[in-house]
Amino acid sequence: MSESNPGQRRQHGAPVFILDEDSEQTAGRDAQQTNIEAGKAIAEAVRTTLGPQGMDKMLVSDSGDVVITNDGAAILAEMDIEHPAAQMLADVADEQEAALGDGTTTAAVLTGELLSAAEDFIDDDIHPRTIVEGYWAAERIAAGAVDDYVVDADAFDGEPLQTVVESALTGKGTGSVSDAVQQVADDGEVAGDAVAVEAHTGKSASATEVVDGIIAEAEPVRDGMPDRLDDAAVAVVDDALEQRDPEIDAEYTISSDDQLSAAVTAEEETLVGYAETLADAGVDAAFVTDDIADRTADALASAGILAFEDIDSDDAAAVADVAGASQVPGPDEIAADDLGTVGTVAIEAVDDDTAVRVEDGAGEQRATVMVRGSTEHALNEIERAVNDGIDVAVATHDHGEVVPGGGLVELGIAERLRTEAASVEGRRQLAVEAAAEAFDAVPRTLARNAGRDPIDTLVQLRADNQEGRAGLVVDEDAEVADPADRGVLDPAAVKRESIRSPVEVATMILRIDDVITAD
Repeated sequence: MSESNPGQRRQHGAPVFILDEDSEQTAGRDAQQTNIEAGKAIAEAVRTTLGPQGMDKMLVSDSGDVVITNDGAAILAEMDIEHPAAQMLADVADEQEAALGDGTTTAAVLTGELLSAAEDFIDDDIHPRTIVEGYWAAERIAAGAVDDYVVDADAFDGEPLQTVVESALTGKGTGSVSDAVQQVADDGEVAGDAVAVEAHTGKSASATEVVDGIIAEAEPVRDGMPDRLDDAAVAVVDDALEQRDPEIDAEYTISSDDQLSAAVTAEEETLVGYAETLADAGVDAAFVTDDIADRTADALASAGILAFEDIDSDDAAAVADVAGASQVPGPDEIAADDLGTVGTVAIEAVDDDTAVRVEDGAGEQRATVMVRGSTEHALNEIERAVNDGIDVAVATHDHGEVVPGGGLVELGIAERLRTEAASVEGRRQLAVEAAAEAFDAVPRTLARNAGRDPIDTLVQLRADNQEGRAGLVVDEDAEVADPADRGVLDPAAVKRESIRSPVEVATMILRIDDVITAD
């Protein structure tokens, strides 16, 4: 019910107000109905984007900025969501996107289906607590079912990592993202920040490439410096290479030409000395985080040293990591073991900018995916896809398990839920059966988005799974086949999270029976 006097309670016949008079309160069935409808609306907003042949959404801001994407998490992030229950679903999708890079649209669709079923139960006077407990039981059963679908790497052709990324990026034309992850793999773990993404327009998506190292926007401080160095010794200097200001305020009086000449000579020796110090240390390339004086730059160029100034602190740290160098507080502090080495330092033009590649270093393994796109809108979508692909590859590498895609796992979960629902006591059994229908919605939605009849496809999938394993494989056509045989694989971690998140959000929403809004 909706209360006209929010927060009003009666004590001995007199009204007692515990909330501000401007507060609004929605309670009971009205609160549940509103929250469920908000969650269902979010699910419907992204449903048509599910799968390789899902549709795109165009989101236009008040200022006219346009985003075109079929990435569920990106859509929810761009939407101006006001309802708190809907925002809960968007927040969970954002967390899953950040952690695993995939599965957010599936999670949203499942959440909407669970809420829709719960709405019917509430209309039948089944208590929300009963529904919640039934969904919790369904989550436990579904999580156990995923284990039955983990695929042995020897059961299909190709590398699992490569196959999973290609499945995640079907139709995006983003190149071999998995190569970047394989390059930085170390003892079974991959740090997510070890793979960077640089995005630039000017070329088609097919020009996207993986660099074994880093790319930073920077240009040499002087023309005439070498534009490429091989087997280079690298120094990273966290200081300015220019005349230092005195540490105390002082005034100097120059009364003769000799004194002026001596002052100029001293400054010259200091500035040139920086270059000589670097040259004597054997430096081939210097990355400096502050300014380099003109005279020092000239001297560095004369010494054949490739130098960069005003390097961003993150880029400086990345160069040091890749090269195996130590960041030093000044040129005079450089020792032999502070230098790093890299296979290549090369200058190149990227659009209207100049960038430096630092590749094949002796330090930590890092990789950069140079993403290209013909237009700004295309580039933004490809960059989102590449970032998702990297997250998927990292999740696959770190967790080491993959499962068939194409809705096969969801079909298997639905069948397991129907089989085991009878073991759940009381009305909670109805919620478990409803969860089975919710998981069936995934292959149905994949079929609809691929232009197939969803009911006929679901019937065919169920029949084929009686004798083997069948999912909806969407490449040039959409057909029923064994996804593993066709190289359609998903990280098992993504599937498990796509089970946990919908149940978590749906049960959280169902347990709310009072919404109080204060101005």
